[in-house]
Order: sequence, then C-alpha cells, then structure tokens
Amino acid sequence: MEQEFSSQILPPILSEGSDRDLGIESTLQELPLYNFQVEISCTGTEVAEYFEKYPLLPGAILLEQGKFIGMISRRRLLEFLIRPHGQELFFTEPLSVLYSYARTGILLLPDSTPILSAMQIALRRSPELLAEPVIVKTAPDTYRLLDIQELGIASWQIRGIETQVRYERSQAQMIQNDKMASLGRLVDGVAHEILDPVGFIWGNLTYVSNYSQGLLKLIEAYDKELPLASTEIIDIKEDIEFDFLEQDLSKALKSIRTGAERLKKLVTSLQNFCHIDVLYPKPADLHACINSILLLINSRIKGEIEIVKHYGNLPPVYCFVGQLSQVLMNLLSQAVDALLDEAVRQQFNPNTNHKPKIEITTEVISQSATKPDAPDSRWVSIRIADNGPGIPPELQQQIIESFSVEKRADKETSLAVSYQIITARHGGKFNLNSQFGIGTEFEILLPLV
Repeated sequence: MEQEFSSQILPPILSEGSDRDLGIESTLQELPLYNFQVEISCTGTEVAEYFEKYPLLPGAILLEQGKFIGMISRRRLLEFLIRPHGQELFFTEPLSVLYSYARTGILLLPDSTPILSAMQIALRRSPELLAEPVIVKTAPDTYRLLDIQELGIASWQIRGIETQVRYERSQAQMIQNDKMASLGRLVDGVAHEILDPVGFIWGNLTYVSNYSQGLLKLIEAYDKELPLASTEIIDIKEDIEFDFLEQDLSKALKSIRTGAERLKKLVTSLQNFCHIDVLYPKPADLHACINSILLLINSRIKGEIEIVKHYGNLPPVYCFVGQLSQVLMNLLSQAVDALLDEAVRQQFNPNTNHKPKIEITTEVISQSATKPDAPDSRWVSIRIADNGPGIPPELQQQIIESFSVEKRADKETSLAVSYQIITARHGGKFNLNSQFGIGTEFEILLPLV
C-alpha cells in the first residue's frame, strides 16, 4: 500500500543544476539543490516520514507562516528522535518544539558563491557542524538545500581540474622559457656576429678618413705645381665630378661613421636585453639599461611620443640585469601602447592638442625604517609616467589582483611577471598609480645594499 503524506507538506524537488562541466569559476547554482519547505507547525512524525521516503534528502527548510526561519537537518532530527523518550517527547509535537532544542548555527550563502569559496567557508565551521547541509539563497525569499557531500565532490572535481590546468600551464611555461632562453642565446650569437664586421668598419673608418684626406692634399699639391693639367686629367676630373667628390667625401665618411655607431649601439642593446642572468646579481648601470630599451623601441616612438629623461646620480645597482631589462621593456611598452592608442583617438578629435609624452625619472630616496632604532633604508627609484588616458579603477583592481599568486597562476600577464621579478627576485617594490583621464605612473623601488 502506497504511503500517505501530510497534505501540508509538498514533496521535495531536486534541481539537477547545470549540465555543463564544472570549472574553476563555477558557482553553487550549478549544483543539485533540494527544495523541501516545511511549516514549523508540522509534526516531527510528518517530516520523519519524508526523510524515510527520500533517503538522500539532507534536511528541511523551516517556514513560519510562509517566511524562512531556519533549517533542520536529517541528522539533527534523527539524533533527537533516537534519544531516550525522544519519540514520546518530539514525535507528535510541532517542529517548533523540536527546533527550539535542535537549533544550531546555519550556513547561508547566495547561489552566486563560487564552489571553491563555499567549500572553504564550510570547512571553517566548528567540527559538530561540518556535516550540516548548506542553505543556498537562489532568489529573494527563496531558499534551497545543498548536501555537503555534493559540495565536497564538486570541490574535489574542480581542484583536480585546477591542478591539471596549472600543470599544463607550468609545462607550457617551461617550454616557453626554454624557447626564450634558446632564442636569447641565438640572438646573442647573431648580435656577436654582427658586431665583428661592424668593428672592422668602425676600426678602419679612421684610416680611410685619413687616407682620403691625404690623397686630396696630394691632388691639391699637384694642382699647385702643375696648374696646366693635361686634357686626360681634365676629362677624368669631369667624369668623376671631382669638385663634388672633394666636398662630399668627408660627409659620406661621417655618415658611414654615424650609421656604424648606431648599428653598434643597437646590437649592444640587443645583447644586453637578451642577457642571460647568472645565479647571483651583479652591479649594473641602470641608465645604460634604460637607454638600451629606448633604443630598441625607438622605431615605435619616433616622431609620435616625446621621451623626457630626468636622470639622477645613481650608483651601480646589484640586480639581474636581464630580468630587469624585461621589466623595463614591459612598462615602457605598456606606456607606448596607451599613448599610441590615444594618438589614434585624437586624430578623430582635432580639437585636442595633447602631445604624447613619457617621463622617466631616476633618483636615490630614503624611507624611514619601521623600527625606531633601525637606520633609514635607501632605495633606487625608477618612475615611468605617461600622460595617456589612464587606467579605469576596475581595471586597476584587476591588475593589482593579478599580482597575487593565485591569479598569477590562472593568467600570467606582463605586469604580473614584472611584479614578481621586482618583489621576489630583487626584494623591491612595484607601485602603480593611475588617474583615469590624466595618466599612469609605474614606480620600481630597488634596495641599495
């Protein structure tokens, strides 16, 4: 014979949750949730019958005149019913009597809570409450029950996915690092091969210049001694345009010298940027490092962006110069991208007269020590500021959050890598200051040892 249930209680309904695979960002609304609401005027017998009929039901949402007041779990109800004289005391009484004895702290979370966050919160409860179900608020005045075992299983599944994703990313990063190291060695070798012929050109330019000046003096002396030149000599001078050659030869040699010098500086900058750091930091000239980066990106900023340098008197700074060059490249590229984008927008707004500019300021500063008896610390400050559009506050918050280990493992950005290099590798500080519509400034602080 089919079991009869109280007409005051509607049978429980289980929502199946989302049919898509769980991910790191999955929330509680994607899990199976029970809808089982009971008026507190019902008896313990009526609720116990439903628990017997539905063995997976974790508990019941308690209502008083249709309004949520709490929850009683299957475990808590059965604990009181199996006590001595428990059935005589509570079985036929309204749930309000039982709830006055069985009431415990409840965990109430919105359905938008990430599963991993919900699991962390649930595990912080006192030991006697760890097995209690979680109440999920799905809408105003709408509550559902989540079995703690379902939450745990989902959490472990996501942790497994997260571990696999991190492993794959670490493997990809190792491959990328190996590729970059190989590329750095290759570029360094190519740069070295370029420097050899450049060195030959540079070394012989002085001799060529002296030889050419000597030959011109010799020809001038012949002209003085033999003012009546033969027809053949006159024809040769006309053919080679001797008057123009005499004036342009020094200019041509000067141009070759300038080109060789620029090529030498460019290749040297490329070598410095591809420098493979050793195990320990070494002293470096930060101004030369900055100038090398500016030379490498000169093709992007030429004629578009004004570079203003305010260099202070800096001592050699112990650092990993290859990694520090990467940080400077990241920050300057960030500023250049912002200013070039702004320059494109200004072309559509001719009323704007705003010259894109990047200011680079270096100085030695002192900061007060946190302990009264400790001496003040000295730092090298490198500030890279632009007068671009600035960074919106919400994007600034995302950038700052990306500096954390968890976010950096999820998505590794150039600024997050820069933050890690400055803080973890150099024991320095990395500050971001941006005002939307005014500009952005990045500051690097490196300790002086």
